[in-house]
Amino acid sequence: MTKRSVYIAYTGGTIGMKKTSQGFAPEAGYLTRELKQLAELNRDDMPNYEIHEYDNLIDSSNITPQDWFKIADDIRLNYHRFDGFVILHGTDTMAYTSSALSFMLEELDKPVIVTGSQIPFGELRSDGRDNLITSVILAAEHTIPEVCLYFHDRLYRGNRAQKIDASNFHAFGSPNFPPLAKVGTTIELNANLLISATERPLKVQPITPPPIAVVSIFPGMSAQMLENILSTPIQGLILQTFGMGNAPSNDRDFLMVLEQAAARGVIIVNISQCYRGRVDMQGYQTGNRLQACGVISGFDMTTEAALTKLYYLFSLGLDSDAIKIQMQQNLRGELTP
Repeated sequence: MTKRSVYIAYTGGTIGMKKTSQGFAPEAGYLTRELKQLAELNRDDMPNYEIHEYDNLIDSSNITPQDWFKIADDIRLNYHRFDGFVILHGTDTMAYTSSALSFMLEELDKPVIVTGSQIPFGELRSDGRDNLITSVILAAEHTIPEVCLYFHDRLYRGNRAQKIDASNFHAFGSPNFPPLAKVGTTIELNANLLISATERPLKVQPITPPPIAVVSIFPGMSAQMLENILSTPIQGLILQTFGMGNAPSNDRDFLMVLEQAAARGVIIVNISQCYRGRVDMQGYQTGNRLQACGVISGFDMTTEAALTKLYYLFSLGLDSDAIKIQMQQNLRGELTP
């Protein structure tokens, strides 16, 4: 019986860093050598794997949409050779990358699992070994036709995950959607939560990011401040509001700025500042007034999902009306209508 196979793309991040006199830093070839010597990864009952170390290892704080395309195209080029894919990535922007890949990889029907670590692989107490080994097993042995993020015993839908802790091993959460799998002595996969597989060929949609701003409102925020942001050639605005999607409703100037921006075609998406919950602009008068100004609901999307989805829709060349419609539709499991 042919062994399953997994492609590991090492893009950078803490997992492959090595201690230097200036602190932890990436070193070309280091992680690849470590993996080849890792007994657990080379057991007979483990899948075959191939690791591709990128020429320029990326600190995830420096990630760009061009890097997302490089990863997505790497998957495309190797798509028919492997049963699953593991992306080793820094944790700081891991949720952005997993969200972006979920939209860019159209008609995906194989597992793509993004993972990394809080402590470098070569350190004594590294969480990287378990994260990597489990991700490889999940990518090879389970039918998961979507982009996921695996960290510390949990497999999350990629566009539902957020980084919740800077130093704890339990670094990621999924505020508005259950984990796809829980890993303990057994792997408990919630197959009923998975996106349905497709039989159509994989397509990679490049992202060309338009000028989009992310703004979190706060008590005392002036209309002038918002106008200054929107006076630049902004095409989209992710507006992080209070509670269930509320903003100051008694500030006529504030509302007018939003209304004028929406009227000239700026896509304004309302998402909640709360870690858990969803936007309901019908629930309160304050939210209803935003809707009357042309602001659309982001439902229960994360900031990462809302931003990368808006990038993706603009990159499709859609007009503003079509973008508004699709932003409020569930494309890859990123929102609950």
